[in-house]
Formats: sequence, C-alpha cells, structure tokens
Amino acid sequence: MNPVISVIIPAHNEENYLGATLQALREQTYPYFEVLVVSNGCQDNTVEVARDKCDRVIDLPERGLGKARNTGGAKARGELLVFLDADTRLDARALEVIARRFTPNYSSATLLGRPDQGRWSYRLLYFYKNLFHRFALHCGSSGVICCWRDQFKEVGGFDERLNVRENSDLILRLKRFGPYTLIADAVAVTSMRRYETMGAARGAWQWLKIWAQSMLSDLHHRTYEPIR
Repeated sequence: MNPVISVIIPAHNEENYLGATLQALREQTYPYFEVLVVSNGCQDNTVEVARDKCDRVIDLPERGLGKARNTGGAKARGELLVFLDADTRLDARALEVIARRFTPNYSSATLLGRPDQGRWSYRLLYFYKNLFHRFALHCGSSGVICCWRDQFKEVGGFDERLNVRENSDLILRLKRFGPYTLIADAVAVTSMRRYETMGAARGAWQWLKIWAQSMLSDLHHRTYEPIR
C-alpha cells in the first residue's frame, strides 16, 4: 500500500527558512504526497515564498501553532499526516521511508533529528534527544510528527490552548490507538536558531525543566520565549 501523505507546515514569519524546507520536499523520492503551508499571523513574505512551492497555502490572520496545524489537518486529503516545522528539512528518502515504516500498528512517530550546525554541543543535545525518543522516555518531535488522519481527528487534534509540550500531549492522546516510535532511518535536519538565541546550555535546561514540570503540573499557562 502506498498511502497518500499530507505534509502540513505551520509558518509564522518563516520567509528565511521556508524556501529550503519546501525545496527539500520537492526532491522527495516518494510521489504520493501533498504539501499544505498554513501561514498564521505573518508580517513578512512567508505566503509569497510558499505560493509556488506547495500545493495549497492557507493564510490565517492570527498567530497560533495549534490552530494552524489543526486547520491543515482538517484540509488534508492524505490518510497519513506529517506535521513538519517550517525550519526543518527532510532528507530525500524521508517520505518514502515513512510510507514504508509507519504502519497502522503505530499511532505516532518522529524521525531521527539532526542539527543544522556541527557544533559539538548541538550534536550532543540531539544524541540524547534521539535516545529519549528511541526508547520512548520522551515521546516528542524532532521537527516532525507522523500520525493517521482519522485518529488525529478522533482525538480532536492539537490542544490549541497549549504553547509548550503540545506535541507530546497529542502523542499521549493518540497512544490509545497504538505505540509511538522513532523512525531512525529517515533524517530531519532542524534549525538551531532557538539555541543560537538562548545558548545551547540554557536551551537544553529549559527543555529538561519543562519536560519534568509536565510530569507534575498543568502547562497551559507556560510559553516559550519567542524567537521571531
């Protein structure tokens, strides 16, 4: 079976990164997919960058990651959804590998993450992040979340009230349909711009702190520091 994949990219002021992300999708070896870009609250040229490089652009007036993703999921034609960050590039075989490896036995997945810079601190950070994902110590995302459209709709999609840990929240709710997995033979190269802005040590500490807090408390009041 060759599932149709809908790649959904939420984008807020992403004119500097989105072009490379979309170009990587145009180089995919898997032919059965569509790309939806959901611009949300943009004040730059994100929509113009996306218009000729994807199948559909949806332009929302207000900023909101959860709403952008849910809007894309509602408009998607594919039975397999891939939510992709606007600053994350897939290797050329990624969708082909996802179509083969992400079977109905699983409810959600992410890919092997790789930083877009070679600094040892970033490589070390992603070594541990991939390790956490591989053994499901943290069921999260390396810029990519895969799930089945019908299951996504049944659990109500992303919680639009959450600004942190929204990926893990979705994955946790999807687990009633099957386990989460790391697809380790497909790579997602993601931007280190947040860590460049905050510093690698501080960024890693914030991620660990929020992860620990999520085990003990409600995170609906928490937000990430904006980087754009």
